[in-house]
Amino acid sequence: MFGTVWSLLPPIVAIVLALITKEVYSSLFIGIIVGALLATSFNPLAALETSLNDGFFAALSDTWNIGIFIFLVVLGIIVAIINKSGASNAYGEWAKTKIKSKRSALASTFVLSLLLGIDDYFHCLTVGSVMLPVNDSHNISRARFAYQIDATAAPLCMIFPISSWAAAVSGMVEGYNGIELFVKAIPYNFYSLLTLLMIAYLIVTGLEYGPMKKHEDNALKGDLFTTPDRPYENAEDENVVNPKATILDLVLPIVILFVTCVICMIYTGGFFSGASFIDAFGGCDASYGLSMGSIISLILILLFYLPRRILTFKQAMDCIPVGFKAMVPALLILTFALTLKNMTSLLGSTEFVTALVENNIGSFGFLLPLILFGLAVLISFSTGTSWGTFGILIPIVVGLGSVLSETMLIISISACLAGAVCGDHCSPISDTTIMASAGARCNHINHVSTQLPYALTVAAVSCVCYIIAGLTESVISLAIGIVLMFGTLFVIGKIVKNKAVVGEPPAEA
Repeated sequence: MFGTVWSLLPPIVAIVLALITKEVYSSLFIGIIVGALLATSFNPLAALETSLNDGFFAALSDTWNIGIFIFLVVLGIIVAIINKSGASNAYGEWAKTKIKSKRSALASTFVLSLLLGIDDYFHCLTVGSVMLPVNDSHNISRARFAYQIDATAAPLCMIFPISSWAAAVSGMVEGYNGIELFVKAIPYNFYSLLTLLMIAYLIVTGLEYGPMKKHEDNALKGDLFTTPDRPYENAEDENVVNPKATILDLVLPIVILFVTCVICMIYTGGFFSGASFIDAFGGCDASYGLSMGSIISLILILLFYLPRRILTFKQAMDCIPVGFKAMVPALLILTFALTLKNMTSLLGSTEFVTALVENNIGSFGFLLPLILFGLAVLISFSTGTSWGTFGILIPIVVGLGSVLSETMLIISISACLAGAVCGDHCSPISDTTIMASAGARCNHINHVSTQLPYALTVAAVSCVCYIIAGLTESVISLAIGIVLMFGTLFVIGKIVKNKAVVGEPPAEA
């Protein structure tokens, strides 16, 4: 069965089961077992040994993967320590005295989001807790706040080289420098880039449409929830209040983490041995650099907090299991995805797909990015996980490297990443979507229903961009996408304005 169509059966089984069950862990696991059975001619005992030795053990013992796991765990611990210090509450209290309008409240939320692109979990929890009082004070609906959190979480992580997402993606790109490929893919990650552009446009123009407009109109009248179901209305403030904490206690640890990780990454790339910054960054060992940088950052952050008694040593140590627990879902998905990749490699999926595309690429070559984007959206929407989606698709796309131009390979990988984020945004079972609802203390269905038209708007423009990118293999497709995005939002604004003129007058702020 090596190098035949059967080599694709494990990921296909995982995808189909994920679509049916909407559960990613069991779907990936069953895909792994199917791969092991095929690789051992359906010998159950041999399949078990193969799935363990060539699958899980190989994935968990690989030094690159271990470095990524360490980075994720330490990142979770740093997040827990920052939240425990009371720094988030200090920033929120400071912001309430400086922000005087709805537009500035949304803009400041956006700016804070740009600082927290290292991890989507960190982003949702921190932005939600810090900016909720600020947004409430300016009559911004909970649904609008939830959208702002969600739409700046995964898209930022997907274009931020120093992030848990970049680390995970780079670990799945076998045979290439993962971080270098990730950076080159950023200009073609249309959904993520255009989503951030759309947020800025909405903030500047005040445009709202679809169900979101109703929520915002009601919020201007004092109703932040719109629907009768208000599960978070009387929730107590979960922010840790610490009179010793300042906004510096939030900003400086983030800066420390970013700078330290960059220094450690270029160190592994030979920067301090004479290599240029670009060459060092492109040739770095991202896994080793990120794990080293995160550990050093953790130590520096503790040295910044403990002598000032922002938190006690015991409180800091209590954050270790809390941070680890927060990262367990990400670690599980990454482990299963890497193991499934090992199983498909045993069956020669790369060889089969490469031969298939070599014989047929002329008939659908330029549509490959669009096809991958749509497939990624479908998988991510059904499973609720971006990581599981590109964990399935990226190894298959990388196998096409010998038959695709370098630019087309980069565009195709970007399409997988962008589609995974898009489906994640639209999915009601996405962990990021759920955390955004919780961070904004918004009814979850309200968040999903109001966000969907915005996500689909960007997705439609992204589809056009991937057709253009497939035809031109040029970054000019991004410039065209920006123009299309502005034009689409301008037309939507005119339609909304015309409806307001012929209908009831809009509520005034």
